Amino acid sequence: MSWSPEKTIVNSWNEWDPLKHVIVGRADDCHIPPEEPALDAKVPEDSDMRGQWGRRPQETIDRANELLDNFASQLKNRGIKVDRPTSIDHSMPAITPDFKTESQFGCMPPRDVLLTVGSEILEATMSYRCRWFEYLNYRPLMQDYFNEDPKFRHESAPKPRLTDADYHPDYLSDKIGNEQRLKWAEEKFFVTTEEEPLFDAADVLRFGRDLVVQHGFTTNEKGIEWLRVIFLSIVYTQLISQGILIQFILMQLLRPYAQD
Repeated sequence: MSWSPEKTIVNSWNEWDPLKHVIVGRADDCHIPPEEPALDAKVPEDSDMRGQWGRRPQETIDRANELLDNFASQLKNRGIKVDRPTSIDHSMPAITPDFKTESQFGCMPPRDVLLTVGSEILEATMSYRCRWFEYLNYRPLMQDYFNEDPKFRHESAPKPRLTDADYHPDYLSDKIGNEQRLKWAEEKFFVTTEEEPLFDAADVLRFGRDLVVQHGFTTNEKGIEWLRVIFLSIVYTQLISQGILIQFILMQLLRPYAQD
């Protein structure tokens, strides 16, 4: 069966094959979320996000959407099928029985939420409370793909509870200097604990049947282990970057799947 822009066929194994179909995000209603443990650890100290939260200024949203729309148009002009998420109301608080945060985030970066492996799209757990419901922006597209592609598999990783047990307390205390934080990073001691599996799709690189998964502030070792169990077979390796910071990655051999 030949490919055409009118057909949805979910099948992607790597980051370099010719692009045929992609999801480009939207900046609609994008928010700076309230402070929370996982978010605070990722925001640079000199960022304008520090110490404030709420809806981003409209001029920045409009500018971001202009860039995203232009990018989507360029892709379409090259014959690439482009889908866009359906933005939910990100001003609504994210509330579960375990936590409440006063606003959500947005739907600008689909790569954080969705991981495509072959004919499967997997929804990541996420480690930010403000992003717990972010998958809802993409559910209409997932429904369309399911209806259009009989081989498509839509799966979701277990939703984490994201209680206080998921985060190390006082990780960003003013008493902790940069030297100590670098030492913690070298020791794989990040803001997230190993209470439950946590991972972002953006922490995964796809090399055909191998996945490379970075352990860091948004993905913990239990998240990597969960992916290992799901996709089978594991090779553990370490990368030393300029002798300063050790990043731990996981290469997973996807033996159950065959590339078409």
